[in-house]
Amino acid sequence: MANPEDIAAGRARWQARYDAARTPGSGGRGSAAPEARTTISGQPLDPVYGPPEGAEVPGFERIGWPGEFPFTRGLYATGYRGRPWTIRQFAGFGNASQTNERYRMILESGGGGLSVAFDMPTLMGYDSDHSFALGEVGHCGVAVDSAADMEVLFDAIPLAEITTSMTISGPAIPVFCMYLVAAERQGADTSVLNGTLQTDIFKEYIAQKEWLYPPEPHLRLIGDLMEYCGENVPAFKPLSVSGYHIREAGATAAQELAFTLADGFGYVELGLSRGLDVNRFAPGLSFFFDAHVDFFEEIAKFRAARRIWARWMRDRFGADQERAQWLRFHTQTAGVSLTAQQPYNNVVRTAVEALSAVLGGTNSLHTNALDETLALPTERSAEIALRTQQVLREETGVVNVADPLGGSYYVEALTDRLEAEAERIFERIEGMGGGAGADHAIGPITSGILAGIDNGWFTSEIAESAFQYQQALEKDEKRIVGVNAHTASVTGEVETLRISHEIEREQNRVLAERRERRDGAAVDKALADLLGAVRDPARPNLIPVILDAVRAEATLGEICGTMGEEFGTYTEKPHL
Repeated sequence: MANPEDIAAGRARWQARYDAARTPGSGGRGSAAPEARTTISGQPLDPVYGPPEGAEVPGFERIGWPGEFPFTRGLYATGYRGRPWTIRQFAGFGNASQTNERYRMILESGGGGLSVAFDMPTLMGYDSDHSFALGEVGHCGVAVDSAADMEVLFDAIPLAEITTSMTISGPAIPVFCMYLVAAERQGADTSVLNGTLQTDIFKEYIAQKEWLYPPEPHLRLIGDLMEYCGENVPAFKPLSVSGYHIREAGATAAQELAFTLADGFGYVELGLSRGLDVNRFAPGLSFFFDAHVDFFEEIAKFRAARRIWARWMRDRFGADQERAQWLRFHTQTAGVSLTAQQPYNNVVRTAVEALSAVLGGTNSLHTNALDETLALPTERSAEIALRTQQVLREETGVVNVADPLGGSYYVEALTDRLEAEAERIFERIEGMGGGAGADHAIGPITSGILAGIDNGWFTSEIAESAFQYQQALEKDEKRIVGVNAHTASVTGEVETLRISHEIEREQNRVLAERRERRDGAAVDKALADLLGAVRDPARPNLIPVILDAVRAEATLGEICGTMGEEFGTYTEKPHL
């Protein structure tokens, strides 16, 4: 139990952090924001609230104050008073030129960062003219075949000045190399680039199914990327551990929380197995969560995630610096919660989900568009999605107080319950790998994850949760407005964005021209060098040789195919 003296000492520590962050010129989070905040009626607001003086609060050390371990209430003493979350809208469709126009619209309308959606061929490491790409080019994201496409994608957008997130895992490393080369061709200093690459291959085997190779080669590439970014692009986060796709596949909130953090622990073990300093590489790990429609459960999930991660990083992995204990995360509102029926209701769902992410302390946020169950967002629906965040930020007062729900009996009980359930799942995962006492190539959590992938445990757990939810829906135990409740409507069809087949034909024409114009001998040599490096287990790092292939204008399919000659392919086992 936290006694009154401990609580008072914690408040004093918070106040010192807050004052330090507010000092002009300190570089602290929040030094530029106005000090006084009030409600819309003029009532003054404190930057944080906690127990009254002299109170005894059982378990308060697990709640604490914003900006200190275990970070249940957020990473920063100032909360959003210091700096609001980054508005980072996910976008990509058609070809690079079309998506570049959308990016400029987002930035000119107040977006704070970019998030790239790639089309299915790119996500699977295929060029746009591959037979498997037929009919898919540009449909669920932007087509990127080479560094030349990446140049067009970010034309007139200075990469050294903006943060970019790229949601891609299987071929993430070659795509990242294309991003670096595009920045080089802008004349940028690539060492200052800032952003996030997803690269999370574990969640592909668990939920999304966009892998290229067996797990071990992917982990080799990810380890190389962690080393390369730490040495050469220190501000860029090489891994965004994704719970979003796990949740969208049908997982519960507790499963999303536990599977995602376990994946993160696996990548920490990978870094440690490479001899990296946890205090240096851990700040390069970030997370990506789903904000679903159960408002308070989502808030509790985000708070529990920070607390679990901080404790494991300190106590299990030896991280003794705060930044290495921080769980920074991006949130996207739940695509699976949107309905094709009465699609304008999706604006309300998205706003509620976005508010849960904000009250849970997200660091950046994407809000889905109302028409995304039907097609890619139109410019109009994309603007509404963007304005949803801006209304939350500018009009609702949620930025005025750090963790305003901290201490709520309900929210704290939900936070504790989700944490406890996640810990039970961690024990199960570690046990599948033989436990901490067994021999492990990388680490016990990694061994458990690989075993769970191999025996189908993760997918079966998610499938069972999805089945139970669907049963509840069909029995009317769960209600969705417009689907099985309040189905009468005056709404008609909404305008949708359609991708013309001309996009695919034009992309392939340009790709063929680029192949004709490039130095074929240089490409052949670069790919041969890459294959030799892949086959050399003593090769210290594959990133420089992949960069050489990208600079020669080797395509994504050529690079991924070359590595696949040695790495092989992966086929998921059927599990009955």
